[in-house]
Amino acid sequence: MSYSRSDRSKIILSGTDPELPEDLPTGYDKYSDFKVMTRGVKAVLYSCFDGIVGRTVALKRLSSECIVDARERRRFLREARITAQLQHPNTVPVYEIGRGPGSLYFTMKRIAGENLFSILQRLSWGDATTEKKYDLETLLNVVEQVGLALAYAHVRGVIHRDVKPENIWIGDFGEVVLLDWGVAKVWGLPDEAGPDTPTPLITNDDPNVDFQSLTATGQRPGTPLYMSPEQIESPDSLDERSDIFSLGVVLYEMLTLKEPFRGRDLDETFDNILHKQPAPLAEQRPGTSFPKDLEPIVFKSIAKDRNLRFDSMLELVEAIRDLTTFEN
Repeated sequence: MSYSRSDRSKIILSGTDPELPEDLPTGYDKYSDFKVMTRGVKAVLYSCFDGIVGRTVALKRLSSECIVDARERRRFLREARITAQLQHPNTVPVYEIGRGPGSLYFTMKRIAGENLFSILQRLSWGDATTEKKYDLETLLNVVEQVGLALAYAHVRGVIHRDVKPENIWIGDFGEVVLLDWGVAKVWGLPDEAGPDTPTPLITNDDPNVDFQSLTATGQRPGTPLYMSPEQIESPDSLDERSDIFSLGVVLYEMLTLKEPFRGRDLDETFDNILHKQPAPLAEQRPGTSFPKDLEPIVFKSIAKDRNLRFDSMLELVEAIRDLTTFEN
């Protein structure tokens, strides 16, 4: 979801100087001018206006179908609270958690921009404006910022488990934010979602459905393409190295504009993740020059054996920083 310049909130006196009303609205009642941003199976994300503070916010509301399910309510509140407690420059601030008409909601900072998938899609189309704006150094900086958010989460005992371009938000002024902690694993808490988390958008019930390619228009079933081998084989024993693998897949895709483990269907994709070694970067994107030390970083991140990956997310971030510093 992207926003035009006209969508951006402007600071005006009518929004900063009014007296507070005697009968001060609270909670959900203080929001108005609701506009749907995205609509999912379990929740709807709105843009709305907080009349007390005088700012536009993003409001996520649990769907009416899910509000009756105690497990979905717990997962929704867990997502809201994890997001709220991860106070980092590369996570989105949560303003409020509450009850609305017949449902639960939480509000967050609304950041004008677009997700990384939209940017990579335009790069795959050869869009000259996007190529100029998002050169290699800029894209590597995006990975660094996401890595820092994940490193912070890991220290706090949280594994994201759903790192993919669709969940990486790039603001109009260079902000990089990692979104959607809805399937995050908190160490020490029971894993309610069980071994199928994160739930693929294409299931084994439809084994012959083709994945949509990066160059196609619209959305794609992103989650299975970025899952680590251990998410497939032993999801109960995940640690931070699973997120390292997923971010490594994002890095590979960012550089080659191809998903390294894509198969014709879900089963083949999982088999590729478990057994296939992706092609070298230059082979996937002929004619493109890559720094010589970049490919080892990528392939160390996506090693099948997690013991062969970087030991921590900060180690991966430092490797990319050393590379960019040397190149500069």
